[in-house]
Amino acid sequence: MQMRNSEFNRADALAEELDHGRAGGVKPGPEFERDGQVTWEEAYQVQSILVKKYAPVAGFKVARKPGQPNIMAPIYSRDTYSSPVAVQTPPDELIGIELEIGFKVLSPLPAPNTENYLENLRACVAMVPVIEIVLTRLSDDPDCSPQLRLADNQLNGGLVVGQELRDWAAFDQPEVDAYLSFGDEVVLDGMASVPAGNAFESFRALAEMVGDHCGGLKPGHVVITGSLNGLPYIERGTPVRGEIRGLGEIAIDFPL
Repeated sequence: MQMRNSEFNRADALAEELDHGRAGGVKPGPEFERDGQVTWEEAYQVQSILVKKYAPVAGFKVARKPGQPNIMAPIYSRDTYSSPVAVQTPPDELIGIELEIGFKVLSPLPAPNTENYLENLRACVAMVPVIEIVLTRLSDDPDCSPQLRLADNQLNGGLVVGQELRDWAAFDQPEVDAYLSFGDEVVLDGMASVPAGNAFESFRALAEMVGDHCGGLKPGHVVITGSLNGLPYIERGTPVRGEIRGLGEIAIDFPL
């Protein structure tokens, strides 16, 4: 798709401001859209511009919400860790924590509409428990638009991945039994609804929409499918322990 010069220039400018925010500079906010809201196309263009600097990519996040377009964002390898881990985050910044179901790509994916497509697609992935770390390169103004958040990799600040499970059919359910604690505070303990009702369908949606965006989806990548616990925030120094029972555990410390 060809993009008008004005659109390309604005995407380039937003990418530069987000890059400055990542480096500790002034973060852009709603004022960036004073001459008009960022488009979905521009948001994806920004992702593509920034991935050239921050590549390689370790995976993608996907979101499916009723009545809204499916959206996706890359996750950088430099922000991806194996559990257990200690993760450094910016001082004086709250940290969002999302326990999620992920899928690790084991082999090249089949093309849609090929014979036995869904069966073969399932065979290409293992399930993994993950915790997404939510941070932003945007200002803390609540009026930042969904498109600005999408341009900022949908606020991805990191990903911690647990052990893979190749026989995951028992977890292909609309609910899973999960646990999450922040220090002594238990924030989830019991059955949790899977976003959009089915994690594999969210993986499938990503696989069918990503194309060559930010390099495309490749073996070794992890796709995450949405939070089981909403989006609570913690401060640095708070230990995080999560589990999808029967699937695996995640442990993260955030040193002061």
